[in-house]
Amino acid sequence: MNLQLIEVYIPDQHFDSINEKLKKYDHRSYWVSSESEERMLVRILVQKNEVEEILNYLEEVSNVVEGFETLLIPVQTYISKETIHEETKEKEEKEDNEEEKSRLLRASRHELMNAAEKNGHITMNYSLLILLSAIVATVGIIKDSEAVVIGAMVIAPMIGPVISVAFFAILGDYKGLGQSAVSSLYGVAIVLLISIAFGYFTDVGMENAQYLDRTKVTLIDIPLGVASGAAGALAFLNRLSGNLVGVMVAVALLPPSVALGMSIGDGSMAAAYGAFLLVTVNIMSILLAAVSIFSLSGIRPVRWEEVQRANVSRPLSIVFIIIIVLILAIVILEGQNII
Repeated sequence: MNLQLIEVYIPDQHFDSINEKLKKYDHRSYWVSSESEERMLVRILVQKNEVEEILNYLEEVSNVVEGFETLLIPVQTYISKETIHEETKEKEEKEDNEEEKSRLLRASRHELMNAAEKNGHITMNYSLLILLSAIVATVGIIKDSEAVVIGAMVIAPMIGPVISVAFFAILGDYKGLGQSAVSSLYGVAIVLLISIAFGYFTDVGMENAQYLDRTKVTLIDIPLGVASGAAGALAFLNRLSGNLVGVMVAVALLPPSVALGMSIGDGSMAAAYGAFLLVTVNIMSILLAAVSIFSLSGIRPVRWEEVQRANVSRPLSIVFIIIIVLILAIVILEGQNII
């Protein structure tokens, strides 16, 4: 169902003004009940695309009113007299909705913020999955087994923190950005430690295609990273399962990181340089695509100080990443000319 339920607990002394304002928003159903002697409960059933505007208003109110609370609840099923003829009504309104369908669909900013904060945290599950995927990927490269390497990318949770970095950069949330960046670097560090150990204690697998392909970088790797980042950002915006899209992001991050660690462990600095350049190109390309997608989606904060911060952070993030990608492209071209 394309509906969500907003529950608002409003102190009695502020109920009349807030209730009058809430009724002006588009809604499917509206209920009011007495929660206690001090608070009233308002339930508003709305379309998903109407949620963010209402939550923005409620966020502003919550900032100044004590005892004010808001809950957002997904609606799986809703049955009423109107729903019986809903299919006919949707056909009649199809032409009016063509313009809206052409926009980037997404969940509300508040839902995305909660998801980004969750993705930016280092947890035991995240650590174990990174550890296991690093072991599997390294063994897969050593055995020159493409199937094993793909299996490692399936379980690698590398998409979350990277996408969260781009999301917080757009909003100018430097605390969230820093936390997500630390989580991303933490994941890469685990992969490097595991692969360095394998590279140091064995030289098997250092000459096969799975390894050698990840120690070379060309300009064609930039579109791969951009496509991965765009897919990851779109999946995040729509709160879709990140498993399949996460594989695409892991393609750009996990095997090159393993090749980098194996090269360092083996003392092959030339190969390590190529793998490091590939990892860097992929990360910056993913961030460039994600930042661009989030900017186009219209994600904006509502509080004045947050708006000002986002207005500065958004263009700076895009410009900074573009400059880094261009520098990396020049380095790649220069390296090819030397060869």
